[in-house]
Amino acid sequence: MAGCSPRFSLPLRCLPFETQNLAVSNLRLAAQKGDSPVKTNGTVKWFNDAKGFGFITTEGGEDVFVHFSAIQGNGFRSLSEGAHVQFDVVQGPKGLQAANVTLS
Repeated sequence: MAGCSPRFSLPLRCLPFETQNLAVSNLRLAAQKGDSPVKTNGTVKWFNDAKGFGFITTEGGEDVFVHFSAIQGNGFRSLSEGAHVQFDVVQGPKGLQAANVTLS
């Protein structure tokens, strides 16, 4: 890491990045282990109505795949770019995936 000395302790300016990476790692590990789903918050990065999928960015900066079938509600299920959502993170066939998505 540029500007960070790993000697004895991290400078304060490096802590948020390290904390962010730890949160993402914990999220990924919990989902991969198959434990109970990890409830988290995020923001819709993009969602394609025609194809029925998109991505949500977690508060930790991780992008998570979302399929329209994971959106809670009746009728046509879609997400608007920039919408704040709450969801469970589960391990999908190709990586982290959102489940039980609701607007927050």
